[in-house]
Amino acid sequence: MGKPQSVPVLEMRGITKQFPGVLANDHVDFRLNKGGIHALLGENGAGKTTLMKILYGLYQADEGTVLVDGKDVSIQEPNDAISLGIGMVHQHFMLIPPFTVAENLVLGAEPRKHGIFMDMESAIAKANEISEAYGLAIDPHAKVMDISVGMQQRVEILKALLRGAEILVLDEPTAVLTPQEVVELFEIMRNLTEQGKSIIFISHKLKEVLDISDHVTVLRRGKSIGTVATPETSQQELARMMVGRDVELVVEKGPASPDESILDVDALHVLDHRQLPAVRGVSFSVRAGEILGIAGVDGNGQSELVEAITGMRRPASGRVMINGCDVTGVPPRQVFESGVVHIPSDRQRHGLILDFTVAENMILQTYYKAPFSRRGELDWETIHTEARRLIEQFDVRTPSEKVAAGSLSGGNQQKVIVARELSREPELIVAAQPTRGLDVGAIEFVHRKLIEARDDGKAVLLVSLELDEIMALADRIAVIYEGEIVGIVDPDTVTEEELGLMMAGAMRGPQPKAAGGESR
Repeated sequence: MGKPQSVPVLEMRGITKQFPGVLANDHVDFRLNKGGIHALLGENGAGKTTLMKILYGLYQADEGTVLVDGKDVSIQEPNDAISLGIGMVHQHFMLIPPFTVAENLVLGAEPRKHGIFMDMESAIAKANEISEAYGLAIDPHAKVMDISVGMQQRVEILKALLRGAEILVLDEPTAVLTPQEVVELFEIMRNLTEQGKSIIFISHKLKEVLDISDHVTVLRRGKSIGTVATPETSQQELARMMVGRDVELVVEKGPASPDESILDVDALHVLDHRQLPAVRGVSFSVRAGEILGIAGVDGNGQSELVEAITGMRRPASGRVMINGCDVTGVPPRQVFESGVVHIPSDRQRHGLILDFTVAENMILQTYYKAPFSRRGELDWETIHTEARRLIEQFDVRTPSEKVAAGSLSGGNQQKVIVARELSREPELIVAAQPTRGLDVGAIEFVHRKLIEARDDGKAVLLVSLELDEIMALADRIAVIYEGEIVGIVDPDTVTEEELGLMMAGAMRGPQPKAAGGESR
């Protein structure tokens, strides 16, 4: 990472933005030095993304000024920001999946042949040129729908650079990346600053902030709490600034007291959307009173495994048993009726209906039951009362239960799902990436809830790409590689190096005997 100069390339002074019922930014000051990586840190709904959307012209500030290279500027729309050398990579990518990488890169500024037709040769040449200039390898011919999330993010960064970005805003860029992709992203960021670019890194992950940034500004409930030099702070101090209290970064838990098996998976084979094998003969059990963690690099069959267990994907063969009852291939509602709840890994595709209100989303699986439905009609008073209770209990930052779920920050959308699922008194909790996009305070809360559920005799299947999370919560860890369970290990005795070797397929560990059996 290049040494940032003290000259500010960007200043935001007294930025204030009010939405109905929410003061999103309250006289916020922010300063970015040229050649620096400045982290913007805060809880879900603290105002980080709002501040950057003002900078990028997606929102208009009610008060305040923006200076670029010392000059007062007016940014009314994204084109104004782009003309000033400001680019933004959003948390949820703005790419068109059926289009190729090259088509996405030039979208909106397509080279033309004969003034009418898109010049694909020129588009591919531009893609290769920008890729080589910044050392970011891409395949311009590949369709976006067929490339990894990390590669999609690389395309978004190149798209901004192609339009002349000198200031790059990365909004929660690591939220959907594997650990290996995070390392690659940080190397890209350091290389960009070496070439004179300045980067704003929006995040809630303390370790990553300390690793990559040189300054950190912390927002809490719309206000700037302060700016610190990264080498002069710590995880504990940043967490305290974010949340306003001391936070347990690792929640304590006692030993498990497992009972009867709740979930039994036996010789399960599942195909992916291309009809290729994704899960290959997987067998394991999850018992009441324990947390079984599934560890693995993203794309090794975790999604297909979870979808098969929860009824979202029909297995090719094998069995899924809940409390001894065969639920293989039955519809999701029948699975949920058997005492299963599901926190999905993709909250926007599978967890929420974004146009529905928060209250409506809170009852998606229970709307037809009492007390929410009486004689075939929804009891809205009861629905809204329950939604308000869950909003308070799970600290969902929303103006009210009546706003659309899509208007909430990503972390608060996740809290809505967690609140809905954990409030249903399940026997089995299938939690896939349950803390994705959450801040340290919310992560602490969710971890406590999962441990409380375990201690209350619930069975918990935890699927997470965060190895720290798996190590902290799981009573047993099943490592998945290329769709196979390559070992089930004890988190108290296994090392991170051994886990890493198993996750890479370079080592195997103890195997489960059969569905319902212990690891040997």
